[in-house]
Amino acid sequence: MKKADWPSRLAPLGLEPSEAPQTLGGGDSADVWRVATRQGAMVIKRDDPATLRLEADGLQALREAGSGLVVPAVIALDDDLLVMEALDGSAPRDPARLGEGLRRLHAVVGPYHGWPRDNRCGPTPQCNTPEADGRAFQRERRLLALGEACRQRGLLDATAGERLAVIAARLEQWLPDAEPRLVHGDLWSGNVLYTPDGPALIDPAVYYHYPEVDLAMLTLFGRPGEAFFEAYWDGGPPADWPRRERLFQLYPLLNHLYLFGGGYRAAVTATLDALGG
Repeated sequence: MKKADWPSRLAPLGLEPSEAPQTLGGGDSADVWRVATRQGAMVIKRDDPATLRLEADGLQALREAGSGLVVPAVIALDDDLLVMEALDGSAPRDPARLGEGLRRLHAVVGPYHGWPRDNRCGPTPQCNTPEADGRAFQRERRLLALGEACRQRGLLDATAGERLAVIAARLEQWLPDAEPRLVHGDLWSGNVLYTPDGPALIDPAVYYHYPEVDLAMLTLFGRPGEAFFEAYWDGGPPADWPRRERLFQLYPLLNHLYLFGGGYRAAVTATLDALGG
């Protein structure tokens, strides 16, 4: 967007820029800016209107969960612009408080595994058609769906696809069904900010499912630390947590393979090996 366009785009929303916008990195597909206005600092995304509506929907779901975690308020949604309050992410890390808040977020029980609408995990379309059984949802809506998408791009060969199908078919043998809980859905460390008001969550891809989805994503590309897990588990992890962790890391690894190519093939293969596929 040209500098001259900002006042005309923001004025109908009741916002008046006080400084030139600052381009922010990290958006997978959207253009993102931080804009100082006379009404306060805002983060503004420009993307496909349908995608922005889904993000606003996810942010609202997280805000309504009452977890104590900070979630940016949606100020306005106007065609291809999503305006959110800007957060100050310069505070020291507080993993224990993050663990407590995430435990409260995961206490929100849904009516089914899935979500009323499909959304996106990053730029990847994410099917959320409801299932009563979490094993069926993980198999059909996550592992097999994304495995097939990778196969169609030539990123997953027939052998790996068959191994993935074997693991997906065996979920009922070791993974108990469980109540569907609200999850952030894309909880890598870059979507956690530490603000003066406490840990904050951004860029959600929400749905109801096994809460370990979020934990496995947090540990895939980093370690939240012992203080986080002590606060989150509040009594200890499931006995088979290492296996669940690897299972729920398989979907984001397939997503990275789908988005970024063969550099993630070895990690997918290692995870299939660990799961006995």
